Amino acid sequence: MEKRISEKVRYVGVNDHTKVIFEGMWPLPFGVSYNSYLVVDEKIALIDTVEAGFEKEYLGNIRNEIGDRKIDYLVVNHMEPDHSSLIAVIREQYPDIRILTSAKAVPMIKGYYGLTDNIYAVKEGESISLGRSSLTFYMAPMVHWPETMVTYLEDGKTLFSGDAFGTFGAVDGGIKDSQAHLCGWMDKSDSSFAEFRDEMTRYYSNIVGKYGQTVQAALKKLSGLQIERICSTHGPVWENHVADVVAYYDRLSRYEAEKGVCIVYASMYGNTAKAAKALAAELASRGVKYAIHNLCTENVSFAYRDLFKYDTLAVGAPTYNNDIFPPAYNFMYGVCARLVKNRKFFAFGSYTWAGASVKLLNEMASRQGFELINEGMGFPQAYSAQKCDMAAVADRMAE
Repeated sequence: MEKRISEKVRYVGVNDHTKVIFEGMWPLPFGVSYNSYLVVDEKIALIDTVEAGFEKEYLGNIRNEIGDRKIDYLVVNHMEPDHSSLIAVIREQYPDIRILTSAKAVPMIKGYYGLTDNIYAVKEGESISLGRSSLTFYMAPMVHWPETMVTYLEDGKTLFSGDAFGTFGAVDGGIKDSQAHLCGWMDKSDSSFAEFRDEMTRYYSNIVGKYGQTVQAALKKLSGLQIERICSTHGPVWENHVADVVAYYDRLSRYEAEKGVCIVYASMYGNTAKAAKALAAELASRGVKYAIHNLCTENVSFAYRDLFKYDTLAVGAPTYNNDIFPPAYNFMYGVCARLVKNRKFFAFGSYTWAGASVKLLNEMASRQGFELINEGMGFPQAYSAQKCDMAAVADRMAE
């Protein structure tokens, strides 16, 4: 992989092809990258570190770029361990290195790694000279941890953005978006933003999704900067698609979505599943975009991705102990926890002697401000087309 982003900016991160679950929850079918960067001038700054377990590769990447030169500064934009795990290793290798970070990160560095000396808490808009260039720091709290900040290199108009603008997926080819491919992606003919968009949506919806308001605040703060390169901590370095990436993050953080339906369902004996598939068939016959997810067999990560992608959510769940069947309840709890808004909603599900799930799902959706397409569709015992007029529901969704 080509490591040199520019004369001053060098990539020293790593690809993780072996981790299968991120944060103990989210599948990684394409792996993940942990991105770290050097800014090389009269002085050298290292921007973030990488996940534990990659010490040898990481230190080798650094030495391949700067040899035996010392590193003057370690900039810690974000303290999540997939980016901070090797802080103590770097301090051991470069004992005089000065750590630059936000005030809120200082106690976290002590708590995680026991380090308290030679740490400087930078202030909003403060700059540190590297010689002919300088780094400027901007606080971005709750994007998506409270200590988060971003770092701007005016020379090259480069934003080191932490987790913002990142994606799941290890990166093949070069690290720049003009060269990069999603690791494991079959079609290598086009290095476009479209190749990474679904994994960016999944990353955003799974991890950042709750923080739309603070993402909006950060975007507003950074709008005055000229940004021609975004160096995130996951995924490609964005150069050709900076405008696309910023516009897409703006859209996601406003909870805006394209026309389409995210169908999710949980079924005990197959009747709610039949209703979900009937709705999918009716939508397909009308040319309406949709995605369908079985919450009992599939990681919820992909359902959240399509929740953020489409403007209509349909949730199917049988009544269970006079409540919502737990897989569907847990999904809806996650929808509410992510503060999702601007969605249309439809609930459906079977019951045997007393129906409650549809009513309770509607109540959860209403508290989110979702627009109910109708009162929902609960049906007793087995599914049949006579009990469930999914054609009428699909007509409403196609409007």
